[in-house]
Amino acid sequence: MPSKPIPGSTGEVLTTLPSPYLPHAATGLLYLPRFLAKCRYVKQHGALPASYAKNYKRGLDRFLCLHLGVDPAAVEKLVFSAATDEEVDAGLKALLPADVRAAKWNRELVQKGMTPNGRSFLLEALTAMGCADRIDDIKSVPDLIDFDEGRIE
Repeated sequence: MPSKPIPGSTGEVLTTLPSPYLPHAATGLLYLPRFLAKCRYVKQHGALPASYAKNYKRGLDRFLCLHLGVDPAAVEKLVFSAATDEEVDAGLKALLPADVRAAKWNRELVQKGMTPNGRSFLLEALTAMGCADRIDDIKSVPDLIDFDEGRIE
């Protein structure tokens, strides 16, 4: 039977965050709904759990924003000031470039972790989770996120 993460090995797990593979309806960008959900969580709770806070507006959040040419803090500010999802989408339309190059970003995202250094990172993370045997199943950083949050068995 394949291993599962040791409970608590990555800290608190927020299973309410969307999968990194979920596309944003208005832009088609993978991962954007997750970054927006993290911003909403901070707006509602004041902060993310430590296990998520360390990569908030860094890591994949920052890679997405670098791709789009925007500051992660600008996305956060937009979410904090919006009262509805519609207001967030309208703000994104004004903030983001007209061409978000979704296909380019989506391809890059799903391949994060597939380089030799990336594979080493994934093995290290899986080992810390007690799941080094899953290295052939967890092929990318988005897979690792989904695995940690229980979307990959």
